[in-house]
Amino acid sequence: MNPEFLLQSFVFLVAAVVMVPVAKRLGLGSVLGYIVAGVLIGPFGLKLFGDPEGAMHAAEFGVVIMLFLIGLELQPALLWRMRTSIIGVGGAQVVLTGLAIGGVSLAFGLDWRVALAVGLILALSSTAIVMQSMREKALTETDSGRTTFAVLLFQDIAVIPMLALFPLLATFAPSEATGHVEGGLLADAPNWLRVLATLAAIAAVVLAGRFIMRPIFRIIARTRMQELFTATALVIVVGTTLLMESVSLSPALGAFVAGVVLADSEFRHEIESDIEPFRGLLLGLFFVSVGASIDFALLFAQPMLILGLAALLIAVKAAVLFGIQRLFGQGKADSVTVALMLAQGGEFAFVLFAFAQGEGVLPASIVDPLTVVVALSMAATPLLFIAAERIAGQLVSPISVRLEEAIESNKPHAIVAGYGRVGQTVGRLLEANGYRTSVLEHDADQVDALRGFGRKVNYGDASRIDLLRAAGAEDAQVIVVAIDDKAKALEIVDTVRRHFPHLKIVARAYDRRHAYELMAKEVDALERETFESSVRLGVKTLAMLGFGAYQSERAGELFRRYDEKLLGEMAGLWGGDFAAYQKVVRDRTAMFEDLMRTDMAAMRSANDDEVEAVEAEAGEGGAR
Repeated sequence: MNPEFLLQSFVFLVAAVVMVPVAKRLGLGSVLGYIVAGVLIGPFGLKLFGDPEGAMHAAEFGVVIMLFLIGLELQPALLWRMRTSIIGVGGAQVVLTGLAIGGVSLAFGLDWRVALAVGLILALSSTAIVMQSMREKALTETDSGRTTFAVLLFQDIAVIPMLALFPLLATFAPSEATGHVEGGLLADAPNWLRVLATLAAIAAVVLAGRFIMRPIFRIIARTRMQELFTATALVIVVGTTLLMESVSLSPALGAFVAGVVLADSEFRHEIESDIEPFRGLLLGLFFVSVGASIDFALLFAQPMLILGLAALLIAVKAAVLFGIQRLFGQGKADSVTVALMLAQGGEFAFVLFAFAQGEGVLPASIVDPLTVVVALSMAATPLLFIAAERIAGQLVSPISVRLEEAIESNKPHAIVAGYGRVGQTVGRLLEANGYRTSVLEHDADQVDALRGFGRKVNYGDASRIDLLRAAGAEDAQVIVVAIDDKAKALEIVDTVRRHFPHLKIVARAYDRRHAYELMAKEVDALERETFESSVRLGVKTLAMLGFGAYQSERAGELFRRYDEKLLGEMAGLWGGDFAAYQKVVRDRTAMFEDLMRTDMAAMRSANDDEVEAVEAEAGEGGAR
């Protein structure tokens, strides 16, 4: 094995292990920790990181994997519902930001073609850094998080027409260093053939995901070999990357399309869990490469110019994004959040700068300082997130800020996460029996309304470790997960299992599938949110149809018992072969229904006097 490769890997891992916890401890996030680690071990630090540019090209595969995983979370119907944000907000951001930065470039005396290329390149933001930071701060499911993702997705798509446009903006003879995106099998082909190849490549990804990959995953699942499943998932990502690069398309965009196609697959969660570790490691390497690639020699030679350009870039992008958000009717807090989260340059800028230089659009005298500007702006992203959080906190209702800053836990017996119709009932029952509760509710309006009724409710996201700790998770015995967001409920369960393993978890299941997912995470108890009320409604309907009170209650109890047993038996089959699962459910349901009919027939054939006596006793008990 190559000793140099082992040494580089060792240095990378040690730097990450040392710096990331320090950055997290300081509240700066893991991304800044990786970037600082890259600075320390890079060519302008301890010189322990050999080839940051080569490592960055390898680590870009982490961005590809990230887009694939994001695609897995977005079903086509959801993507269609986001079309206004993607095309409207995303398109406006790229066009208006490109024009604004191009205008500033013209003011600096650049040729209009150079200014346009610079504006378009700097209009892009960092998908890798922004998405990772949003995940850490639990912002991906918020309104501002969804808008941010929509803009990032449009930016990734916009890279394709930029690659087609730049050769038309050439201002000098192209060089041989043309970057690595323009290559491929069709590099010298006519435009019409490249367009057809592009459409064919996207169609191939869609058709393969829809009609080929699912049967393959079913075959692999039957082998029960985890490593084969992981290898198959990686084959999809690597194969899509190679296909997209062969037709000069963005690999990240191709991986995203593949993920969306598989979003409806029954194997989605298995694929996610298998690929997730690769995403984390490769993205970490990418962030380290960003830090190591900062040219401090150039920065020290022209500090005022480069720092001034970095600040100007952030200011222009933030101003344009804020204006667009307000134009689309967003509130000030969300507008500020989106504007600052997307105010940096992006990783595709490094690729496009090299391509533009190779095509004779941008000279090295412009590319070199702007590369440092982009790297510095990316390194500043975690600080921009902190600024966005604080500024937005001043713009939202005072209750939101007040409650997150000062949660009163008073050593509760139980934490209730989510205080809607389910959480309120559970919380009131506990408190009526003398148990102290600490409540976390993420809807500020709901908190405000409940406090008006005298309820003690704290504002906060229960998936955040710091808020759980502030709410008394160290002292509590039980957490009740009563929120109606399925994904967030699973995230809370994972967080509690990792950081507060002593807590027993009682969860509200949205539906049967959600119950399976919660059971797979081994929650201590769960209830399907409409099951009990549905059974009670069925019992009352039986009574109206002529069943006696005892018979109705007995029928309801039998149905409850058999359905709970069926749920437990089916949980182990969920997530495998769906056709096999459906068959077992049909067989088991038919069997349980036969057993119920047998039990009810036996009960009806019992002595009428005995039944009447039982019903009379039940009636007296109710009266008492």
